[in-house]
Amino acid sequence: MGRRLDKLMVHDQFSEQDVPVYDDGWWASVLAEEESRPVQAVTHTQKVDEGSKSVSDWERAKSLYRQDGIVALTVTGFNRGGLLVEGEGLNGFVPCSHLVDLPFQPTEDHREECLSAYLNRELRLKVIECVPEEGRMVFSERAARAEAGKRPALFNTIHAGQQVSGEVTNVTEFGVFVDLGGVEGLIHISELSWGRVSHPGQVCQVGQHVEVQVMEVAPERCRIALSLKRLLPNPWEYAQERYPVDAIVPAVVTALAPFGAFARLEEGLEGLIHASEIPLPANKTIKEFLLPGQVVQVRVLQVESTRQRLGLSMKVN
Repeated sequence: MGRRLDKLMVHDQFSEQDVPVYDDGWWASVLAEEESRPVQAVTHTQKVDEGSKSVSDWERAKSLYRQDGIVALTVTGFNRGGLLVEGEGLNGFVPCSHLVDLPFQPTEDHREECLSAYLNRELRLKVIECVPEEGRMVFSERAARAEAGKRPALFNTIHAGQQVSGEVTNVTEFGVFVDLGGVEGLIHISELSWGRVSHPGQVCQVGQHVEVQVMEVAPERCRIALSLKRLLPNPWEYAQERYPVDAIVPAVVTALAPFGAFARLEEGLEGLIHASEIPLPANKTIKEFLLPGQVVQVRVLQVESTRQRLGLSMKVN
Protein backbone atom coordinates (compact mmCIF):
# COMPACT_ATOMS: atom_id res chain seq x y z
CA MET A 1 0.00 0.00 0.00
CA GLY A 2 2.95 2.36 -0.07
CA ARG A 3 6.52 2.73 0.93
CA ARG A 4 7.48 1.61 4.42
CA LEU A 5 8.55 4.47 6.63
CA ASP A 6 9.82 4.45 10.18
CA LYS A 7 6.92 4.48 12.58
CA LEU A 8 6.31 7.54 14.66
CA MET A 9 7.80 7.17 18.13
CA VAL A 10 5.51 8.48 20.80
CA HIS A 11 7.60 9.76 23.71
CA ASP A 12 5.76 8.23 26.64
CA GLN A 13 8.91 6.58 27.96
CA PHE A 14 12.26 8.23 28.56
CA SER A 15 15.81 7.06 28.87
CA GLU A 16 18.45 8.70 30.98
CA GLN A 17 20.26 10.00 27.93
CA ASP A 18 17.23 10.94 25.85
CA VAL A 19 14.70 13.27 27.39
CA PRO A 20 12.60 14.05 24.28
CA VAL A 21 13.04 17.32 22.44
CA TYR A 22 10.44 18.19 19.82
CA ASP A 23 11.11 20.32 16.78
CA ASP A 24 9.42 21.30 13.53
CA GLY A 25 10.41 18.05 11.81
CA TRP A 26 7.59 16.08 13.37
CA TRP A 27 5.16 16.34 10.43
CA ALA A 28 7.01 13.73 8.37
CA SER A 29 6.72 11.36 11.32
CA VAL A 30 2.97 11.88 11.41
CA LEU A 31 2.72 10.87 7.76
CA ALA A 32 4.90 7.86 8.48
CA GLU A 33 2.56 6.72 11.25
CA GLU A 34 -0.32 6.15 8.86
CA GLU A 35 1.72 5.11 5.84
CA SER A 36 3.59 2.43 7.76
CA ARG A 37 0.53 0.67 9.11
CA PRO A 38 -0.86 -0.87 5.88
CA VAL A 39 2.14 -3.12 5.34
CA GLN A 40 1.01 -5.51 8.09
CA ALA A 41 -0.38 -8.91 7.11
CA VAL A 42 -3.93 -8.82 5.75
CA THR A 43 -6.47 -10.83 7.70
CA HIS A 44 -8.66 -11.78 4.77
CA THR A 45 -8.62 -14.20 1.87
CA GLN A 46 -8.55 -11.51 -0.78
CA LYS A 47 -5.80 -8.93 -0.69
CA VAL A 48 -6.24 -5.68 -2.60
CA ASP A 49 -4.05 -5.69 -5.68
CA GLU A 50 -2.95 -2.15 -6.44
CA GLY A 51 -1.47 -3.27 -9.75
CA SER A 52 -4.91 -4.25 -11.00
CA LYS A 53 -6.05 -0.65 -11.32
CA SER A 54 -6.39 0.60 -14.87
CA VAL A 55 -5.53 4.11 -16.03
CA SER A 56 -9.24 4.96 -16.03
CA ASP A 57 -9.55 3.79 -12.42
CA TRP A 58 -6.78 6.10 -11.33
CA GLU A 59 -8.30 8.97 -13.32
CA ARG A 60 -11.63 8.41 -11.60
CA ALA A 61 -9.93 8.35 -8.22
CA LYS A 62 -8.08 11.58 -8.98
CA SER A 63 -11.33 13.17 -10.13
CA LEU A 64 -13.06 12.14 -6.89
CA TYR A 65 -10.16 13.61 -4.94
CA ARG A 66 -10.17 16.92 -6.83
CA GLN A 67 -13.94 17.30 -6.58
CA ASP A 68 -14.04 16.12 -2.96
CA GLY A 69 -16.63 13.55 -3.96
CA ILE A 70 -18.14 10.76 -1.88
CA VAL A 71 -18.09 7.11 -2.99
CA ALA A 72 -19.56 3.94 -1.46
CA LEU A 73 -17.08 1.05 -1.20
CA THR A 74 -17.22 -2.38 0.42
CA VAL A 75 -14.83 -3.56 3.14
CA THR A 76 -13.01 -6.65 1.85
CA GLY A 77 -10.27 -7.08 4.45
CA PHE A 78 -8.40 -5.53 7.34
CA ASN A 79 -5.10 -5.40 9.20
CA ARG A 80 -4.06 -3.77 12.46
CA GLY A 81 -3.77 -0.41 10.71
CA GLY A 82 -7.19 -0.22 9.09
CA LEU A 83 -9.52 -1.53 6.40
CA LEU A 84 -9.13 -2.63 2.79
CA VAL A 85 -12.00 -1.41 0.62
CA GLU A 86 -12.99 -1.83 -3.01
CA GLY A 87 -15.77 -1.37 -5.52
CA GLU A 88 -16.55 0.26 -8.86
CA GLY A 89 -12.99 -0.28 -10.09
CA LEU A 90 -11.47 1.36 -6.99
CA ASN A 91 -9.58 -0.23 -4.13
CA GLY A 92 -7.54 1.21 -1.32
CA PHE A 93 -7.03 1.62 2.40
CA VAL A 94 -8.91 3.35 5.25
CA PRO A 95 -6.60 4.02 8.27
CA CYS A 96 -8.07 3.33 11.71
CA SER A 97 -7.82 7.02 12.58
CA HIS A 98 -10.23 7.79 9.72
CA LEU A 99 -13.00 5.44 10.88
CA VAL A 100 -15.94 7.07 12.61
CA ASP A 101 -17.10 4.30 14.95
CA LEU A 102 -13.80 2.68 15.98
CA PRO A 103 -13.59 2.78 19.79
CA PHE A 104 -11.04 5.06 21.42
CA GLN A 105 -7.66 3.33 21.86
CA PRO A 106 -8.79 -0.33 21.60
CA THR A 107 -6.44 -3.08 22.76
CA GLU A 108 -4.85 -5.26 20.08
CA ASP A 109 -7.41 -8.06 20.58
CA HIS A 110 -10.30 -5.62 20.71
CA ARG A 111 -8.96 -3.79 17.64
CA GLU A 112 -9.05 -6.98 15.58
CA GLU A 113 -12.55 -7.76 16.80
CA CYS A 114 -13.76 -4.25 15.92
CA LEU A 115 -12.14 -4.23 12.50
CA SER A 116 -13.41 -7.70 11.59
CA ALA A 117 -16.95 -6.44 12.25
CA TYR A 118 -16.54 -4.08 9.27
CA LEU A 119 -16.12 -6.95 6.78
CA ASN A 120 -18.59 -6.78 3.89
CA ARG A 121 -19.99 -3.47 5.13
CA GLU A 122 -20.42 -0.60 2.70
CA LEU A 123 -18.84 2.68 3.78
CA ARG A 124 -19.30 6.21 2.47
CA LEU A 125 -15.78 7.50 1.86
CA LYS A 126 -13.75 10.34 0.43
CA VAL A 127 -10.38 9.99 -1.27
CA ILE A 128 -7.78 11.78 0.86
CA GLU A 129 -4.65 10.53 -0.92
CA CYS A 130 -4.26 9.44 -4.52
CA VAL A 131 -0.69 8.80 -5.69
CA PRO A 132 -0.67 6.53 -8.80
CA GLU A 133 3.13 6.46 -9.09
CA GLU A 134 3.34 4.96 -5.60
CA GLY A 135 0.26 2.75 -5.96
CA ARG A 136 -1.38 4.47 -3.00
CA MET A 137 -5.06 5.27 -2.61
CA VAL A 138 -6.24 6.23 0.87
CA PHE A 139 -9.86 6.84 1.88
CA SER A 140 -11.49 8.46 4.91
CA GLU A 141 -14.88 7.82 6.47
CA ARG A 142 -14.45 10.84 8.74
CA ALA A 143 -13.90 13.16 5.81
CA ALA A 144 -17.10 11.88 4.18
CA ARG A 145 -19.16 13.23 7.05
CA ALA A 146 -18.80 16.65 5.43
CA GLU A 147 -20.75 17.32 2.27
CA ALA A 148 -19.06 16.88 -1.11
CA GLY A 149 -17.00 19.87 -2.23
CA LYS A 150 -16.43 21.18 1.28
CA ARG A 151 -12.67 20.48 1.33
CA PRO A 152 -11.61 22.70 -1.61
CA ALA A 153 -13.55 25.63 -0.19
CA LEU A 154 -11.91 25.27 3.21
CA PHE A 155 -8.40 24.86 1.81
CA ASN A 156 -8.89 28.10 -0.15
CA THR A 157 -9.52 30.05 3.05
CA ILE A 158 -7.17 28.50 5.60
CA HIS A 159 -3.48 29.43 5.90
CA ALA A 160 -0.49 28.92 8.19
CA GLY A 161 -0.49 31.19 11.24
CA GLN A 162 -4.26 31.51 11.32
CA GLN A 163 -6.22 30.89 14.52
CA VAL A 164 -9.21 28.61 13.98
CA SER A 165 -11.66 26.66 16.10
CA GLY A 166 -12.97 23.14 15.79
CA GLU A 167 -14.24 20.05 17.54
CA VAL A 168 -12.09 17.12 18.61
CA THR A 169 -13.22 14.06 16.63
CA ASN A 170 -10.55 11.49 17.52
CA VAL A 171 -7.73 11.03 20.03
CA THR A 172 -4.92 8.66 19.07
CA GLU A 173 -1.55 7.79 20.60
CA PHE A 174 0.20 10.24 18.28
CA GLY A 175 -2.16 13.19 18.36
CA VAL A 176 -5.62 14.72 18.21
CA PHE A 177 -7.85 15.12 15.15
CA VAL A 178 -9.96 18.28 14.96
CA ASP A 179 -12.89 18.92 12.61
CA LEU A 180 -12.50 22.42 11.18
CA GLY A 181 -15.84 22.39 9.40
CA GLY A 182 -15.43 19.84 6.65
CA VAL A 183 -11.75 18.94 6.91
CA GLU A 184 -9.88 17.42 9.84
CA GLY A 185 -6.58 18.79 11.04
CA LEU A 186 -4.10 17.07 13.34
CA ILE A 187 -2.56 18.35 16.56
CA HIS A 188 0.53 16.21 16.97
CA ILE A 189 1.30 15.15 20.54
CA SER A 190 4.31 17.48 20.58
CA GLU A 191 2.03 20.47 19.82
CA LEU A 192 -0.49 19.88 22.59
CA SER A 193 1.46 21.44 25.43
CA TRP A 194 4.78 23.09 26.20
CA GLY A 195 5.14 20.44 28.89
CA ARG A 196 5.52 16.69 28.67
CA VAL A 197 2.45 14.79 27.48
CA SER A 198 2.45 11.01 27.93
CA HIS A 199 -0.79 10.58 25.98
CA PRO A 200 -2.98 13.08 24.07
CA GLY A 201 -5.98 11.91 26.09
CA GLN A 202 -4.49 13.81 29.04
CA VAL A 203 -5.11 17.08 27.20
CA CYS A 204 -8.10 16.63 24.87
CA GLN A 205 -11.31 14.62 24.79
CA VAL A 206 -13.60 13.69 21.89
CA GLY A 207 -16.31 16.34 21.48
CA GLN A 208 -14.22 19.09 23.09
CA HIS A 209 -14.20 22.51 21.39
CA VAL A 210 -10.66 23.86 20.92
CA GLU A 211 -8.96 26.98 19.61
CA VAL A 212 -5.84 26.11 17.61
CA GLN A 213 -3.21 27.69 15.38
CA VAL A 214 -2.66 26.43 11.85
CA MET A 215 0.97 25.42 11.41
CA GLU A 216 1.00 23.91 7.93
CA VAL A 217 -1.50 23.41 5.10
CA ALA A 218 -0.90 20.73 2.45
CA PRO A 219 -3.95 20.61 0.13
CA GLU A 220 -2.32 18.05 -2.16
CA ARG A 221 -2.29 15.55 0.71
CA CYS A 222 -5.38 16.80 2.53
CA ARG A 223 -3.23 17.61 5.57
CA ILE A 224 -3.60 20.43 8.04
CA ALA A 225 -1.13 20.59 10.93
CA LEU A 226 -2.44 22.33 14.02
CA SER A 227 -1.03 23.46 17.36
CA LEU A 228 -2.69 24.01 20.69
CA LYS A 229 0.39 25.18 22.56
CA ARG A 230 1.36 27.92 20.08
CA LEU A 231 -1.59 30.01 21.31
CA LEU A 232 -0.13 29.94 24.84
CA PRO A 233 2.98 31.70 26.16
CA ASN A 234 6.11 29.59 25.85
CA PRO A 235 7.47 29.24 29.41
CA TRP A 236 10.86 28.15 28.08
CA GLU A 237 11.52 31.63 26.66
CA TYR A 238 11.94 33.05 30.16
CA ALA A 239 12.98 29.92 32.03
CA GLN A 240 16.61 30.99 32.52
CA GLU A 241 15.53 34.35 33.93
CA ARG A 242 12.85 32.94 36.22
CA TYR A 243 14.88 29.94 37.38
CA PRO A 244 18.60 30.80 37.52
CA VAL A 245 21.14 28.11 38.34
CA ASP A 246 21.28 27.29 42.08
CA ALA A 247 17.84 28.80 42.74
CA ILE A 248 15.83 26.72 45.22
CA VAL A 249 12.15 26.46 44.29
CA PRO A 250 9.14 24.21 44.92
CA ALA A 251 8.26 21.59 42.29
CA VAL A 252 5.53 18.98 41.81
CA VAL A 253 6.61 15.42 41.05
CA THR A 254 4.87 14.35 37.82
CA ALA A 255 6.39 10.97 36.93
CA LEU A 256 8.86 8.41 38.26
CA ALA A 257 11.45 6.39 36.36
CA PRO A 258 14.29 4.01 37.27
CA PHE A 259 16.79 6.76 36.49
CA GLY A 260 15.05 9.56 38.40
CA ALA A 261 11.90 11.63 38.63
CA PHE A 262 10.26 14.37 36.57
CA ALA A 263 9.06 17.48 38.36
CA ARG A 264 7.07 20.52 37.19
CA LEU A 265 8.04 24.03 38.21
CA GLU A 266 5.07 25.59 36.44
CA GLU A 267 2.68 24.66 33.66
CA GLY A 268 4.72 23.60 30.62
CA LEU A 269 8.05 23.71 32.45
CA GLU A 270 9.20 20.29 33.60
CA GLY A 271 12.63 19.00 34.51
CA LEU A 272 14.48 15.81 35.45
CA ILE A 273 15.76 15.03 38.91
CA HIS A 274 18.40 12.39 38.21
CA ALA A 275 18.60 9.47 40.65
CA SER A 276 22.02 10.70 41.77
CA GLU A 277 20.37 13.99 42.87
CA ILE A 278 17.72 12.31 45.03
CA PRO A 279 18.80 11.81 48.68
CA LEU A 280 17.34 8.31 49.04
CA PRO A 281 17.26 6.78 52.52
CA ALA A 282 19.00 3.43 52.87
CA ASN A 283 17.17 0.51 51.26
CA LYS A 284 14.62 2.80 49.64
CA THR A 285 13.77 2.96 45.93
CA ILE A 286 12.67 6.10 44.09
CA LYS A 287 9.09 4.82 43.91
CA GLU A 288 9.09 4.18 47.64
CA PHE A 289 10.51 7.63 48.40
CA LEU A 290 8.52 9.83 45.99
CA LEU A 291 4.94 9.93 44.74
CA PRO A 292 3.39 11.70 41.72
CA GLY A 293 1.76 14.91 42.94
CA GLN A 294 4.19 15.31 45.83
CA VAL A 295 5.61 18.80 46.34
CA VAL A 296 9.39 18.88 46.88
CA GLN A 297 12.08 21.53 47.14
CA VAL A 298 14.56 21.43 44.28
CA ARG A 299 17.71 23.25 43.25
CA VAL A 300 18.11 24.28 39.63
CA LEU A 301 21.21 22.68 38.14
CA GLN A 302 20.86 23.48 34.46
CA VAL A 303 18.46 25.26 32.09
CA GLU A 304 18.65 24.73 28.32
CA SER A 305 15.74 26.69 26.92
CA THR A 306 16.46 25.95 23.25
CA ARG A 307 16.45 22.19 23.92
CA GLN A 308 13.70 22.40 26.54
CA ARG A 309 15.83 20.66 29.13
CA LEU A 310 15.89 21.37 32.82
CA GLY A 311 18.14 19.65 35.36
CA LEU A 312 17.05 19.62 38.99
CA SER A 313 18.37 18.34 42.33
CA MET A 314 16.70 17.50 45.62
CA LYS A 315 20.01 18.01 47.39
CA VAL A 316 19.25 21.56 48.51
CA ASN A 317 21.33 21.75 51.72
